[in-house]
Amino acid sequence: MAVHALTLGLVAGLAVAMPLGPVGVLLLREALVAGRRRAVAAALGVATVDAAYAVLAVLVGTRLSAVVESHANLLEVVSGLVLATVGIVGLVQWWRSRGTPVTADESVLRSSRTYLRFVGLTAVNPLTLLVFATVATGAVAGLADGRPGTGAAAAFVVGVAVASAAWQLLLVLAGGIVGARLDERLRSWVSPIGSLLVIGLATWVLVG
Repeated sequence: MAVHALTLGLVAGLAVAMPLGPVGVLLLREALVAGRRRAVAAALGVATVDAAYAVLAVLVGTRLSAVVESHANLLEVVSGLVLATVGIVGLVQWWRSRGTPVTADESVLRSSRTYLRFVGLTAVNPLTLLVFATVATGAVAGLADGRPGTGAAAAFVVGVAVASAAWQLLLVLAGGIVGARLDERLRSWVSPIGSLLVIGLATWVLVG
């Protein structure tokens, strides 16, 4: 049972993590310009929230999916507004700091702040919850008719956490390799382009 639950967790974690949404765009931007340590911290921040949602899915089960689906329209509007705000703030920060050389700050303090920032960004992004409510609760429903034992529940959460962390780390490490090959001029444009992409995605969410 535990192996089955772990497998379901791995599949659910990848299904949630692999689509490149707004948080993924911000994660890539971090990898391209901020340095490896901060990018890894950002990836682990995203995976932490995915694991927390997995715990919620196990504890609440299909009721979570029902509640989320009943408020889907409101969550999408809130998501669009939150993402648009994040993108606009990013553009303003880039405009104020333009002309300043882009350097990677690898300090532990900055990495800790980056981790917390991505925990917050992922947690306030209702799109993550919408996807997770559909995928994870569906997977949980397959565990002992939606009432998994402690061992199976723990295995499911571990599977989600491992899959999410592995994918996010792969994403930022690939981005870091690309970022290391960019010259300073190109690196300086990564931030505004990333912010514009996030604003575009936010607009698509709101219009859609």
